[in-house]
Amino acid sequence: FFWLSLNVWLFWKTFLLYYQGLQYYYLHQMLGLGLCVSRASASVLNLNCCLVLLPMCRVLLAFLRGSQKVASRKTRRLLDKSKTFHVTCGVTICIFSVLHVAAHLVNALNFSENYNEDFLALNAANYRGEDPRKLLFATVPGLTGVIMVLVLFLMCTASTYAIRVSNYDIFWYTHNLFFVFYMLLMLHVSGGVLKYQTNLEEHPPGCFNPNKTLLQNMTVPKAFEEPFPDYTTEPFPEDLPVPEPFVQNSFMRICSEEPKFQSHFPETWFWISGPLCLYCVERLYRYIRSNKPVTITSVISHPSNVLEVRMVKEDFKARPGQYVTLHCPRVSALESHPFTLTMCPTDTKATFGVHLKVVGDWTERFRDLLLLHSNQDTEILPIFQQRRYPKLYVDGPFGSPFEESLNYEVSLCVAGGIGVTPFASVLNTLLDGWKCYTLRRLYFIWVCRDIESFRWFADLLCMLHNKLWQENRPDYINIQLYLSQTDGIQKIIGEKYQALNSRLFIGRPQWKLLFDEIAKCNWRKTVGVFCCGPNKISKILHKLSNSSNSYGTRFEYNKESFS
Repeated sequence: FFWLSLNVWLFWKTFLLYYQGLQYYYLHQMLGLGLCVSRASASVLNLNCCLVLLPMCRVLLAFLRGSQKVASRKTRRLLDKSKTFHVTCGVTICIFSVLHVAAHLVNALNFSENYNEDFLALNAANYRGEDPRKLLFATVPGLTGVIMVLVLFLMCTASTYAIRVSNYDIFWYTHNLFFVFYMLLMLHVSGGVLKYQTNLEEHPPGCFNPNKTLLQNMTVPKAFEEPFPDYTTEPFPEDLPVPEPFVQNSFMRICSEEPKFQSHFPETWFWISGPLCLYCVERLYRYIRSNKPVTITSVISHPSNVLEVRMVKEDFKARPGQYVTLHCPRVSALESHPFTLTMCPTDTKATFGVHLKVVGDWTERFRDLLLLHSNQDTEILPIFQQRRYPKLYVDGPFGSPFEESLNYEVSLCVAGGIGVTPFASVLNTLLDGWKCYTLRRLYFIWVCRDIESFRWFADLLCMLHNKLWQENRPDYINIQLYLSQTDGIQKIIGEKYQALNSRLFIGRPQWKLLFDEIAKCNWRKTVGVFCCGPNKISKILHKLSNSSNSYGTRFEYNKESFS
């Protein structure tokens, strides 16, 4: 709402500037309100085209989040809204582009119908009644504008939820047309179609030019055909009364020369050059950083179509909760996809890993390349057969809200299905050592549809549970596993994971009771709430986090969101 209000305010201020500005007097007479609307919407587009790139500078955001350059936790949480801000800027660009296009369609018609023979420099048309379509398709500003509208339409339609879910490839390829859009935008503003008056002092708008008026209305004999003397705006002598019309009517001011017009300097360059250069430099840095393939050490096939890939990369460092993007040229020459790290490298081991759910074309092709047989998804065993893995490039790591989970004294982590992956790296880090972190109590809630899904990280949970018992801190972590569907309940985890049996519940969590219990046990503390799962769960947790309680406990909500 704040961003929308800011854009509306900017639109209105720019509208008034062009509506009331004397330097646009003659242009406004020709184009009417189309001038004001087109320039006002252009100012909003400049701002949003400038800022829409900044949330996509992932390395910059990760640096700000992890380097403690932003000391305030509340301010750091704003960085988690980067995707939301990017989408908001994109929607704003679409809305004001419609206004901008509509205004310029009116301007093209007015340029044709209101051709000004007195001030030829103002005209975009070549003659009165020229076909407005020539201005749209036969000029640089018009043609680039039409192509930009088509590009923007493709990007917007392909960004809808339905297309992203059904065919991510379309979204990815069309979104990379942004570079074409920005190149066209730079050409678009270089046309200089709209012009303003530069000599307001010598020629106030609407003034009386006696040289031009007399020459146009009088036939002067050739013998006396000499230029009339210039009239100036000097004050009348003190002993002569000032004529009444010159006092009351400002349109009777006398000017000494014709108006001069000049095209605007393309301000758009000032707006977008900085963020565009920053984004390009970051993309170059990311390309250089990720141009060396990683070494895949093992591939583990888990139940329910989940694949674990463990890798090693020189000088790779990451923090718990961060994510990377994977690019496999044999799967797709251009595509790369984000995956949360489930294992981070430490001082003692360089291995890091990801868990990926096999859904969609990319993950299916990637799975088939890694596994000898695509039906091995029922065994939780490394593949020891010698084989040559495809080249895999890793870009990252990048920041996420879950980096903050270790910085709260109390954290509530809620996962739905494969949404457990951001918490896996946190649990692995606690297994290596928990005393160096601020976190003193962790509530871990994991909801799955089938019992087999819990086996993805059952070993990890048991090892962490046993470690905390040995260190006399069994209350450090509160594990609750929920099975939302009862099919296959006879396959309950078994003796190997006996520690988890008492923490396995049938059904869904009673979220309100859970929050009340946490608030009661952590009186007047701040609890970090982290969620990675379905939107339905996310909305419930968000609502409960914003609700007040009688214990003075404050809940701060965070949600996983890939940029």
